[in-house]
Amino acid sequence: MLNKKWQAGLLAGTLLIGLLSGCGGAKEQTAQGESGQEGGKINLRLYTYGTEEAYNWKETLAAYEAKTPGVTIELVQLSEKGDTQEAFKKLDLEAASSAQMDILMFSDPAGYAQRVALGMAEPLDEYIAKDGFSVEEDYKVDTRLDGKVYALPGKFNPWYVLLNKDHLKEAGLAVPTDWTWDDYADYAKKLTQGEGSAKRYGTYFHGPQGGGWLEFLKLKMANQPQDTDFLKADGTSNLDNPTFRETLELRVRMEKEDQSSVPYTDMISQKLNYRTQFFNQSASMITIGSWMNTEIGGTDKVPLEFEVAVAPFPKNKVGDPTGLTPVTTDYVAVAAKSKHKEEAYKFVRWYTTEGQVVQGKNIPAWQGVKSEQVEEIIDTILAGTKSPEKVDKKSLVDTLVASKASAIVPPAPYQAEVYEAINEEYEKLILGNQDIDQTIRNSQERVNKIIESNQK
Repeated sequence: MLNKKWQAGLLAGTLLIGLLSGCGGAKEQTAQGESGQEGGKINLRLYTYGTEEAYNWKETLAAYEAKTPGVTIELVQLSEKGDTQEAFKKLDLEAASSAQMDILMFSDPAGYAQRVALGMAEPLDEYIAKDGFSVEEDYKVDTRLDGKVYALPGKFNPWYVLLNKDHLKEAGLAVPTDWTWDDYADYAKKLTQGEGSAKRYGTYFHGPQGGGWLEFLKLKMANQPQDTDFLKADGTSNLDNPTFRETLELRVRMEKEDQSSVPYTDMISQKLNYRTQFFNQSASMITIGSWMNTEIGGTDKVPLEFEVAVAPFPKNKVGDPTGLTPVTTDYVAVAAKSKHKEEAYKFVRWYTTEGQVVQGKNIPAWQGVKSEQVEEIIDTILAGTKSPEKVDKKSLVDTLVASKASAIVPPAPYQAEVYEAINEEYEKLILGNQDIDQTIRNSQERVNKIIESNQK
């Protein structure tokens, strides 16, 4: 849970900025004024970072207005570039002003949790109960915070594994459909070839680095139903979780013993990028987010010169459920200050279900989407790439359909400090300056100190 000192400070800062800005908004107030109603029609203002190119807003909103006479949706574009940080800043200014706000979109769990703590989003549990559905059954992402639902999920971007299918064929390996991290390590060994500068590695891990890309130190934590981060939901350390140790062991084994993953020192010193490592065939597999769907068939800048297959995020043990993976989504909420909460909720529910199909730009988090509809969306996405015929579409669709998210662990305001500390301790480990026991001990001590200093 977010601590009260931080919460109060952020709120005060936001309000002060709003006052100093003269309550300037991302867009001028509509003619109908604060109530959002004119001539019997209800106008709802939707605040988003999503661009027209990425979200197909004109067609999507027109479809809703045709379906719902008497309601119009006014798009408030918070960033022309789709920059989420810029969007959050403008959203906070609007929240501190007298601007009409009805529907809000948050781009990540941290941004969502922080603004829920500030009271910006309305709890949706009563509306959901009235509609007679449950979030965990209707959606692939559980958006609960402290037991309440403040948003419904829009798009669904699970992590998966991209594989060079040509390399698989050379090694006599099948495209995995249900595998473990031990299988992944075995594949990486068999796919590794050559020596020195001509060496081709079985895999490449793009992190951690600079306190970011910490997903690569949660490989065996992230495919669990609960407690998938370095901190638990109650804000205490989760570093005594055996899956943290197992992730460290896996990384050390693959780099030092098997020598099947690109060395960490190369990644840092050469400023390597996961796209080029995969597309120039320096690495046969990469574990990455499905935002790569728009690039998987190659682009003008990074062409595709081999066949690509997709596999689900590996699990820890054979008996574990298949498909649990890190996921990014849009958190679509009703603004707490909206004067038309019922109408705003109805749009949120439609947008995160049927609206995602109409939008046709992303894989929906809605469970109601059938496999053939996912395939149609994938066809549209791949059509925008240079070589869609080189993508094993079936493996991509099957992986996306099977993927599902773990429960959200509400991010702490000092999350970045925790990530940086763990990153630094990992570097000591992978550079040979300390063993795994010392790495875990040091990480635990540093993280506990960070927690304590932020609770005063």
